[in-house]
Amino acid sequence: MSPVSFAPFTRCLLLCLTATTAGAGTAVPDYVQDFFHGLKTLQADFDQQVIDSDRHLIQSSRGHMWIMRPGRFRWDYEAPYRQQLVADGERLWSYDEDLEQVTVQPAAEVLTATPAMLLSGERPLEEVFVVEEAGTAPGEQSVRLLPKTDDSNLTALKLVFASGSISRIEARDSFGNTTIFSFTNLERNPELAADIFRFVTPAGADLIGDAN
Repeated sequence: MSPVSFAPFTRCLLLCLTATTAGAGTAVPDYVQDFFHGLKTLQADFDQQVIDSDRHLIQSSRGHMWIMRPGRFRWDYEAPYRQQLVADGERLWSYDEDLEQVTVQPAAEVLTATPAMLLSGERPLEEVFVVEEAGTAPGEQSVRLLPKTDDSNLTALKLVFASGSISRIEARDSFGNTTIFSFTNLERNPELAADIFRFVTPAGADLIGDAN
């Protein structure tokens, strides 16, 4: 994957993960299995923050996301810039409205072990990640996921659950930055129209990649 072509905020979502440890890990906790079992669709508002190694906020954005398993999702970034990320089951489309630029790539090449794949895929977590308990906080439970591949520059994912639902994903990269996705107004298994995940290149936009 070459994330350089993606706009700054969508790029954070798509970074693949690099394992930092080996070993069998632990079994996937029941509360994680319960959330993913029977999950077909999902929608939520999200806030995305990127924090550097000194805990300084370096990027912030917000928007809405939709997911239809397997393999389809859409993330609309509404502020501070309007950007769109759409996976239609075969291709991944990234649209930067200000730049009037669309980038398209085969989804299988860029979504191996990402937060987007985690929510929209159907492979068991233990096939893709080493799973570790990450401790609890008042009203929360969490697990740490260490990918079993070494083809990118994120080092770990942390999934945080509250009241039986996912509330936050934290993705740490090899530069010491942490990207945090916080979800609100989350709906599990709503009815979603297939057209939500169909991308049409806007008139006048530059297209990078093979759309055929």
